[in-house]
Amino acid sequence: MPYPLDAAAVRTWCGLALEALGRERERIDAINVYPVADGDTGTNLYLTLESAARAVEAAFDGHAAAGTAPGLADAIGAMAHGALLGARGNSGTIVAQLLRGMTQVLAVAPDAGPGSADALRQALRHAAAAGYEAVAHPVEGTVLSVATAAAAAAERVADRTAEPAEVARAAHQGANDALQATPGQLAVLGRAGVVDAGGCGLVALLGALADALSGEVTAAPVALRADAPLPEAAGCGVPGGEDRGADGCADPHAGGPAFEVIYLLEAGDASVARLRARLDRLGDSLVVVGGDGLWHVHVHVDDAGAAVEAGIEAGRPYRIRITHFGGATRAKEPAMAARAVVTVVPGAGLAGLCAQAGATPVPVRPGEPPASGELVQAIRQARAREVMLLPNDPELRHTAAAAAEQARTEGVRVALIPTRSAVQGLAALAVHEPGRSFDEDVVAMTAAAGATRYAELAVAERQSWTMAGVCQAGDVLGLIDGDVAVIGPDLARTATTVLDRMLSAGGEMVTLVLGPDVPDSLADRLERHVRERYLAVDTVVYEGGENAAPLLIGVE
Repeated sequence: MPYPLDAAAVRTWCGLALEALGRERERIDAINVYPVADGDTGTNLYLTLESAARAVEAAFDGHAAAGTAPGLADAIGAMAHGALLGARGNSGTIVAQLLRGMTQVLAVAPDAGPGSADALRQALRHAAAAGYEAVAHPVEGTVLSVATAAAAAAERVADRTAEPAEVARAAHQGANDALQATPGQLAVLGRAGVVDAGGCGLVALLGALADALSGEVTAAPVALRADAPLPEAAGCGVPGGEDRGADGCADPHAGGPAFEVIYLLEAGDASVARLRARLDRLGDSLVVVGGDGLWHVHVHVDDAGAAVEAGIEAGRPYRIRITHFGGATRAKEPAMAARAVVTVVPGAGLAGLCAQAGATPVPVRPGEPPASGELVQAIRQARAREVMLLPNDPELRHTAAAAAEQARTEGVRVALIPTRSAVQGLAALAVHEPGRSFDEDVVAMTAAAGATRYAELAVAERQSWTMAGVCQAGDVLGLIDGDVAVIGPDLARTATTVLDRMLSAGGEMVTLVLGPDVPDSLADRLERHVRERYLAVDTVVYEGGENAAPLLIGVE
């Protein structure tokens, strides 16, 4: 018997889709020849749906704990959000966008009931359009073509009073028919004699939806080969000496970008529009999905560091994954070259410390930030083909970005690490490892900086309003992550309060950087306070030297 399109149906859909992709995973992996013949499309789609299913179960558990029942909007929204967070690979990212497109209709359905057949038609149509919008350069014969055909088939259901199950079954059949046509639309599929791997996953997903709504579980395997041999299918039609893909056929992307870069990004629409344009210039297979401040970015590039830096300039990237395409079908990773770190530091003591660690320091005086030309000169002086640039100040972000762009025109590969304080720079420098690849080093240093909360103690020069209230001239201000959080009468008590606030969220290491006029007794007092109140938290103390702030604190 048909079932309504409601929260329970979405939950069932997730479960059946996960089972279907689990059965089909290895078969889909085996025919993965586009956009990269790396044999992981089935696995990526399975992991994407696994994340979606977990999110749906969490939504149901949350409502159960509150004594309520989730609605369709809750369930389908959780499914789409979970897919966005866990999307893997090119196809998984596109499927996440298709689910988001469906959610945008099913959660509101302005012209029909939320779970009606007509709402499902609208949802499938909107999903297909959203998929095309997410891909920088859409290609026919892919999952996008299959999604469009599914929507068109759903629209052709003649009976406007049909159940959602009938619409879903029509969409599934339309998708399957379109899938069989993909070898004739995309040459690489035709040469291999296989259908599109991403499209296979979508057919399995829509089949699970039809089963969930009809109550009739078919579990029919997806046909992976073209209905009839194509002229170039026999022997793939390529000489034996050419590079070969996962199926033994020529890989059209041999010599293409060497890395797949994926990350989640918190950013506004305008920043993401600029990010798309920049990433499109850097590589291919660009897919950016999401909205409402949260995005999933996928791109294939040769310069993974530049792709991550582009995300940093657009907003806050996290869950960064960089994969090198191994094997003969991809371009080889560039040979390791001399590498350097250029870091801006507010004090001679820190400059000496960074120099001892092998970095090129750029010392600055209070109120005299370096110009981009000074940073470019420091990059030149580093005499390295690969450079990590640490601005250590949020106000220097654009200056550092301009310097990085200038250095790149001179043939230097520059990665801008988003350090906002000298203690974040120290944390990044501590994990710098020249022996690993440039991209891995960028990710490790970025992660170390991001995992370090920072604070600065300063003396107020005049009465003013702050986030913590009104301060008077001479008060000690404790700034945590850039905002005034504590106003105190003296350095010691204010520092202790700031430390307690920062460590209340946990931590394993405290870094203290003392200014030139701060007595060593303050460091001893703070070290003792940490040792007595926070077990297993270590403390390290450095002299900041001339021009340093009275006290910098880092908590990792």
